[in-house]
Amino acid sequence: MVSGSALSAAAKQAEQLRKDGNIYFKKDRFGAAIDAYTEAITLCPNVPVYWTNRALCHRKRNDWLKVEEDCRRAIQLDHGSVKAHYMLGLSLLKKQELDEGVKELQKALDLGRGANPKGYMVDEIWQELAKAKYLLWEHASSKRSWELQSLKEACETALREKYFLDDSQPEGFLDEASISHMKQLETLRQVFRKVGEADIPGEVPDYLCCKITLDIFRDPVITPSGVTYERAVILDHLQKVGKFDPITREPLDQSQLVPNFAIKEAVQAYLDKHGWAYKMD
Repeated sequence: MVSGSALSAAAKQAEQLRKDGNIYFKKDRFGAAIDAYTEAITLCPNVPVYWTNRALCHRKRNDWLKVEEDCRRAIQLDHGSVKAHYMLGLSLLKKQELDEGVKELQKALDLGRGANPKGYMVDEIWQELAKAKYLLWEHASSKRSWELQSLKEACETALREKYFLDDSQPEGFLDEASISHMKQLETLRQVFRKVGEADIPGEVPDYLCCKITLDIFRDPVITPSGVTYERAVILDHLQKVGKFDPITREPLDQSQLVPNFAIKEAVQAYLDKHGWAYKMD
């Protein structure tokens, strides 16, 4: 039976090791930092931050298998760990497990927005999530393009066989069957062009973009005057510029900002259909 005083001493020693590890980390001495965090874990294995700190060191060394292992352990201890879900997502992406990686990054983003919507990690997580979702879209788009092209060619071949058209006919010779075939062929091509339009990059509608950054919304909030902004951007404006709406110039306080769920859902629906919009310049 371990006494309370012994547990307290171990906890204090573990916390000192964490601080030592942090110092090593800041000096880019990742091996020494890992050793310090490992000793802390040995003393107090149920403290999730020791696991995420060590995972961060493994990340710096591109040891993604160990990042995954430490993050999974941290999540067992704390389901709400933003860093653990974030780094687990990154490690899964490195393994080309894109779907699972995206799920973990989305979880980290949702948790981060709840804890600190203006925090640097929220923006960093969004950028990684956007890159991953763009990659997913790119893979799916390439597959769809290949499948559509194959189907289009098969349909064109079927039309030719239906009308027994001979490509070696004299130029200018067109009977009714040939004219019908040409019309159906053009209709077929129009159908396939229409189907492929969703995968052609274009311009994101203005109402889905922040009026300050002009970028597609990530976490939109609406002011009492009815203007929607990106949360982090309007919070930064209120802190650094002044407590007023930058467009209407009406007085504005942070407490008056309300999540714009309608726009958020519209953005997500648009992104689900136009994955190319995840790409950031």
